[in-house]
Amino acid sequence: MTKIGPNCVLFSYLARRYAINFFGLLAILLGVVALFDFIELFRRASKYDDIAIGILLKMEGMRLPELSATIAPFTILFAALFTFWQLARRHELVVLRAAGISVWQFLYPLILTSFAVGLLCVMILDPVGAVFYGRYDELNKSLLKRENTNVVALVDEGMWLRQETESGYAILHAAKIEMPEWRLHQVMMLFFDSKDNYLKRIDAPSALLKNHNWVFRDAVTNRNGTAPLKQKLYQMNTPLTLKDIEESFSSPETMGFWALPSMIKTMEMTGFDATRIRLHFQELLAQPFLFAAMVLLAACVSLRQSRQGGSFHFIVIGVIGGFVIFFFSNFLHALGISHQLPIFLAAWSPALLATLLGVTILLSLEDG
Repeated sequence: MTKIGPNCVLFSYLARRYAINFFGLLAILLGVVALFDFIELFRRASKYDDIAIGILLKMEGMRLPELSATIAPFTILFAALFTFWQLARRHELVVLRAAGISVWQFLYPLILTSFAVGLLCVMILDPVGAVFYGRYDELNKSLLKRENTNVVALVDEGMWLRQETESGYAILHAAKIEMPEWRLHQVMMLFFDSKDNYLKRIDAPSALLKNHNWVFRDAVTNRNGTAPLKQKLYQMNTPLTLKDIEESFSSPETMGFWALPSMIKTMEMTGFDATRIRLHFQELLAQPFLFAAMVLLAACVSLRQSRQGGSFHFIVIGVIGGFVIFFFSNFLHALGISHQLPIFLAAWSPALLATLLGVTILLSLEDG
């Protein structure tokens, strides 16, 4: 029996052809998706007169890594389908089988290539995309949504928050957050005017965000040249909501793969629910295995149709199967976010089920 290894000419031929098909299809699909995304961006920007088209092109360029990571699973599947179609049309599959090469042997280069692409997406593309998407999100909020420049940062020492005020801005620090009530503990708030001059400081053992108001209990206000003022209850208006705060620092799209473990640890230390970030991290870990499973599913459809004499229908079936996996993954993601399914199952089930399904069908085809 012929063996296929990394040093084999056949291995290099199959891996190279699949890689060329993948990157070619990725460029085509990315161009189409980016075009429609830019049209939507241009439509939203048409309401304002002070946004140049160069800014919009820059924003769209910042989204390209994130869009590439989004369509990569579909591209893996389409590239595998197209590669098998090429091999079948040129009768290369028949030659491979006649040479005594099993389906597992000629799938090995494609599976290994797809797994390597998955690792590159997770370790390189995702961190790069997170950096650029963070800059895109800032421009999107300031130019297209015209939101206030409220900034939230989470570090080991607690949460830092910046918000606009009538006289300038304020910076809030909380050492710990009690969930789900969102009760802040050991709170300090510093006030500055528009010229960065210090105005006053408020300290309180606890605070709550209710109806667009920060409610401080047992607050102590300190101003320059005056005695501290103690108040049982102190309220301060804010444009922020709990949803705004959660989305500003816990958006997985703005955090790269390498930063996720420390972010999860920090969120748990400060009392935040890290389910969303933990699920995203596990989904990234499972992505290379999902990419490999896509090749197995493409092989199931392609080999069955090639034996039955089909030429085009298997592509349609494969595309439908890809969308089924996509919606199934989103469904499990929603269950994981809502704590109705363990994080590991929600993240790894699509890859595990697709692999088991592909291996089962291929075993039946090979034995049959």
